[in-house]
Amino acid sequence: MSEQKLINFMGQRKIAMVASTILIIASIVGILIKGLNFGIDFTGGTIIELAYDKPANVDKIRQNLQANGFDQAVVQNFGSAEDVLIRIAPREGVNSSKISNQILGILKSNNDDKIDLRRVEFVGPQVGDELTEDGFLAVIYALIGILIYVALRFEFRFSVGAVAALIHDVTITVGVFAWTQAQFDLTVLAAILAVIGYSLNDTIVVFDRVRENFRIERQGTPVDVTNLAVNQMLARTIMTSFTTLVVLIALFIFGGEIIHNFAMALIVGIVVGTYSSTYIASAIALALGVSKEDLMKPAKEGASRDEQEEELTRLFLEEEAQREAKQAPQKKK
Repeated sequence: MSEQKLINFMGQRKIAMVASTILIIASIVGILIKGLNFGIDFTGGTIIELAYDKPANVDKIRQNLQANGFDQAVVQNFGSAEDVLIRIAPREGVNSSKISNQILGILKSNNDDKIDLRRVEFVGPQVGDELTEDGFLAVIYALIGILIYVALRFEFRFSVGAVAALIHDVTITVGVFAWTQAQFDLTVLAAILAVIGYSLNDTIVVFDRVRENFRIERQGTPVDVTNLAVNQMLARTIMTSFTTLVVLIALFIFGGEIIHNFAMALIVGIVVGTYSSTYIASAIALALGVSKEDLMKPAKEGASRDEQEEELTRLFLEEEAQREAKQAPQKKK
């Protein structure tokens, strides 16, 4: 094994697993007890399009509506600075025309600008139900595809670790939205799917290095080899996560109300995803008993351990020779 100073990530994997279990249980409890605050994309509601005679102040419109009981109103420009689209969640016993009249009255009483009502549409709950089902089915299909991909590229125990890490990331991210009651709409769902891709990429990079270390390092336990791989990829992981978070924090603070929850979901997901790719994915693969023999099968069936080691060394040297032969022409250039 390399004698470089290493952070003992895998030595703390049991503590990390306990912490993750607590977070997952808390997230599930939040989802079951408090539920998600679904936006109009999932619940249905009223869509109102207004036209101002000059550029509209979207923030002021949103504040006026919130001050008059429309706390979850979504307000955004639509097509131009003068056109505004307002989305209102459904209210029991109140139809779309009455809601649009209320909205128009509130805005005209707090604004001297000329406001024209362009259209009023009602999105029924059936559409919301379909979006909810299709959205969460998309997440499940993505996880199944990832399980197959990682199993084919690496080994089945690695695929279980990767998918478990992704479920871990998605559950905790959704749990944060349940406990905070931040609005959960299609932009947040898109952010969660992006988190799945980001976390998987991080995990694959670590697994690649674990596989290479199993072939290079002739001494050391699977825990030692995995710990070395995590340390080798630590600088890359920190820099990637840090630079991504800088952009997302800027979007969260300065991006406006429309992408606020989208940025929030990505921030939580990337923090949790970086943690899971460091601890959870590799720890689960180790708990399932992955070893170098799983990644580099010996040619001889029933060979002794010493013979298997010799065969693994031979195969490794052959691969290294082939790699160096491919790189030699490039170095000459």
